[in-house]
Amino acid sequence: MIPFLDLKQINMRHEEEISQSMARFLHSGWYILGKEVEEFEQEFADYCGTKYCLGVANGLDALILILKAYGIGEGDEVIVPSNTYIATILAISANGAVPILVEPDLLSFNIDPDRIEEKINSKTKAIMVVHLYGQACNMSSIQELAENYNLKIIEDCAQAHGAIYEGKRVGNLGDAAAFSFYPGKNLGALGDGGAITLNDETLYLKLKALRNYGSHRKYENLYKGVNSRLDELQAAILKVKLKYLDEDNQIRRNIAKFYLDNIYNSKLILPEINNRDSLSHVWHLFVIRTDNRDQLQSYLLEKGIQTMIHYPIPAHKQMAYREWTDLSYAVSEKIHDEVLSLPISPVMNLEDAEVVMEALNEY
Repeated sequence: MIPFLDLKQINMRHEEEISQSMARFLHSGWYILGKEVEEFEQEFADYCGTKYCLGVANGLDALILILKAYGIGEGDEVIVPSNTYIATILAISANGAVPILVEPDLLSFNIDPDRIEEKINSKTKAIMVVHLYGQACNMSSIQELAENYNLKIIEDCAQAHGAIYEGKRVGNLGDAAAFSFYPGKNLGALGDGGAITLNDETLYLKLKALRNYGSHRKYENLYKGVNSRLDELQAAILKVKLKYLDEDNQIRRNIAKFYLDNIYNSKLILPEINNRDSLSHVWHLFVIRTDNRDQLQSYLLEKGIQTMIHYPIPAHKQMAYREWTDLSYAVSEKIHDEVLSLPISPVMNLEDAEVVMEALNEY
C-alpha cells in the first residue's frame, strides 16, 4: 500500500533530536510559555520574515484571535474564499462577523481576485486569503484592493508553510497571518499547535495578552481573553522540524514536478502553478480533478494507492451553515465534486510516485 501520508515515518527521521528536545523540556521544570515557545517564536518569525510570532493552541484560534484583536465582530463583514476548509469561515462566525464567500479561480483553487471588489461595501473590514493546498494566492491585486478600501488582509497559511510570493514568504504578505501545526501540515507538531505572524507591535502586545486570559501581567487582565497557548513540548518539537522545512518542501516540489511531467491521462485535470515563481507552491496537497472522482478513488485503492478528498462538502452545504443551503457557488461545487488528493510527502520516493503515475495513466 502506498499511504496518502505516513506521519510516523515523517517524524521518525528526527527521533533522536525530538527525544532530546522532549528530555530537555521534561527537565526544565517550566511547562507553559517558557523558553521553548520563546525560541520557536523568534525562529519562526525570522523564517517568515516578520518582526513577531506568537504561538497559540491551534490554527483556528490563531484566526479567531486576529479578528478579535482587530475588533472585527457584530455587523462587520469579512471576505473569504468559498472553497476553503470550514475552519477559516468558523473563525469569522466565532467573532460574530459575517463571512462573505467569494468563488476561487478554478485552476489555482485560490480566491479569484477579480471577484472580490464586487463584494466590498461599507461593512467590509477584511479580506481573509487562504493559500490553499500550499500555493500562495495572487496577492498583488488583493493588496491593491485592501489599500484602496482600507481593509485588513488576514492570511490563512495553514497549508502553505514556506511558500513564497514575489520574494516574501506567506505569513508576511498581509497585516497578520495564522498558521496551523496540526501533525499533517508541512510543518507539523506531534499534537495541536498554531501561530500568528505579524509586524505591528501594538497588535502583537494585544494578541500576547489575549491568548493568555487577556493578561499582560500576572493577575492583571486588560482584555476578555482566552486560554490559547502553544505547548512548550510542541514548540520544542517544532524547533527541530523547522530546520528541515525547506528541504522537505523541495522534496514535495520534486514529487509534484514528476506528477506534472508524467501524468498524461486526458480524463484528469492537473493542478497549475498560478504564480511565475515555482517556490510559490509547497504542495501540501497535490490535487487533481476528474468527472468520476469516486470511481477513480476506488480504482486507485484496488491498485494499493491511498488517496483523500479535500473536501467533499463545501461550507455553504454544511449543516452548520444551513442558512446558506439554498445558495449556489458553482465553481466551488464543481471543485468539491471533482477533487482527489494524491500521495505526496517528504518521505515519498519517486519509485512510489511512478506507481501512482502509471496507475493514473492506465485508468
